[in-house]
Amino acid sequence: MLGLMDAALNPAVSAWGRYCLLFLFAVTLPWTVVGFWNSSIGFLISLLTRDPLVTVLPISARANITDPITSSTAVVLCIRNETPTRLERNLEAMMKSLAATGFGQQLHIYVLSDTNDDVIAAQEQECFAAMTARWTTRLALTYRRRTDNQGYKAGNIADFCARWGHLHDFVVTLDADSFMTGRAILRLVRIMQANPTLGILQGLVVGLPSTSGFTRLFQFGMRLGMRPYTMGSAWWQADCGPYWGHNAAIRIKPFIEHCDLPRLPDHKGAPRHILSHDQVEAVLMRRAGFEVRVIPQEDESWEENPPTLIEYIRRDLRWCEGNLQYLHLLTMPGLKFLSRYQLCIAILMFLSSPAWIALILLAILLLCLAPTAAAFMHHDLGVALLTLTLLMWYLPKIAGALEVMLRADERKRFGGGLRFASSFTFEMIFSLLMTPITWLNHTIFITGLLFGKKSGWTGQARDDHSVPVSIALRQFWPHTLLGLFLTGAVWFTHPANLPYAMIMLSGLLLSIPLTVMTSMPSFGRLLIRWQLVSLPEEIAPPTALAPLDLEVLKHARQPDKTKQI
Repeated sequence: MLGLMDAALNPAVSAWGRYCLLFLFAVTLPWTVVGFWNSSIGFLISLLTRDPLVTVLPISARANITDPITSSTAVVLCIRNETPTRLERNLEAMMKSLAATGFGQQLHIYVLSDTNDDVIAAQEQECFAAMTARWTTRLALTYRRRTDNQGYKAGNIADFCARWGHLHDFVVTLDADSFMTGRAILRLVRIMQANPTLGILQGLVVGLPSTSGFTRLFQFGMRLGMRPYTMGSAWWQADCGPYWGHNAAIRIKPFIEHCDLPRLPDHKGAPRHILSHDQVEAVLMRRAGFEVRVIPQEDESWEENPPTLIEYIRRDLRWCEGNLQYLHLLTMPGLKFLSRYQLCIAILMFLSSPAWIALILLAILLLCLAPTAAAFMHHDLGVALLTLTLLMWYLPKIAGALEVMLRADERKRFGGGLRFASSFTFEMIFSLLMTPITWLNHTIFITGLLFGKKSGWTGQARDDHSVPVSIALRQFWPHTLLGLFLTGAVWFTHPANLPYAMIMLSGLLLSIPLTVMTSMPSFGRLLIRWQLVSLPEEIAPPTALAPLDLEVLKHARQPDKTKQI
């Protein structure tokens, strides 16, 4: 890719311009290339092997769904300023599912609260006291609220380990927006039981069906991309796999002994807790000699995704700050090579964003200064470079879509070939618009971090809601102004190249209307009515989700025959 860019640039481009473009492009490439190869490998494994799961996770063959549960497992739900009724709905359904397995005596549920809102805390206390009383003879439930929230979620888990870790063999971690069936939880436990060197087993997580237009678009694309990407990465990363912090099983004893998190210096050198604790815990577990694996297969393990673009950004920027802290850990002694890779790629996932923004700015500047477009870049090679870059960037989703289209049963799960192709096209347009918005968000935020800005750990708004134009304007005016400026620069200098520039600039120009439109309830209802970007759970609702009484599944149970494609 670097060779193609160098060949595409006209020799008349100054040396400083050429080397800067190549350097910036080089910073963006690791994340792009890794995604390309992970997805390519995963697609081929799914297409050509009889049992893809056993191919990439041989240890899964040692566990059988009829194996007895002989270990003690804690199921921990970490919460902070969440609506108790929503938590109760999900937790009640999970507990019923676990009790139905017949292994309730080997399980203990812990609700670990870091809530610092007194009103919500009182509601929590009342809610979980009632739940504990209802379940006292069937499944153990313990509620604990910390008054000192040091260490964020990692500190919450550490407090659990200090109090109750010695009582259990495994812990299954859940976030406030997680939902797993009893069968899925026990599958993790059985594989852990059968493999004493397995330290962390991460389950593949997919989005819960939603009425939010933004959520539907976002998690439809994630659903397609995660399957081939995770399958490919699991094949070559093997026992140095990822941990995403929830919907996973952990062997408690080595976790307590080896996964204590260090404090890292902030921009002024003061010690600060790690925000993105999960991948650090994974590399520490692997350093201790225990395997970290992922199940690259959907298995009744869900999470809720943010309902609007603004809420997505709030969560994404917290991850950004946390991942950039890994810079201090790259020289940690004793880490496996692939563990260092995991930390590096997590850092580059966010550092590539300012490189993309700088690359776009510099490329448009050099284009505008050139007497002709050809004096900046050869047309045919430039088109090839742009096409290949987009293909590599979006290949995880493309590979996932190809896998669906090549299999009749998968097409049926997604509502049929024509409906799926329409949904995929719609989602790809959405992704193309959203990508530069995300890049600029990261760039602005990282710039702020250099001057001491912090995101911290705030509560997440999980219910559907509309974003007013005023709030969208306040959030995205820099995106709009930058888009207008760059579009105007190309228009006044080389208007024939505007269509190519718009591929990268349309998202910035449309950031405000995109945010408002995708948050509108009417937009979500329209997508549901036409069954666009629908997940398989909407096409054929599973009984496991019935207790959640999700609004979108009510529509799925009573399809409008006049709207079938």
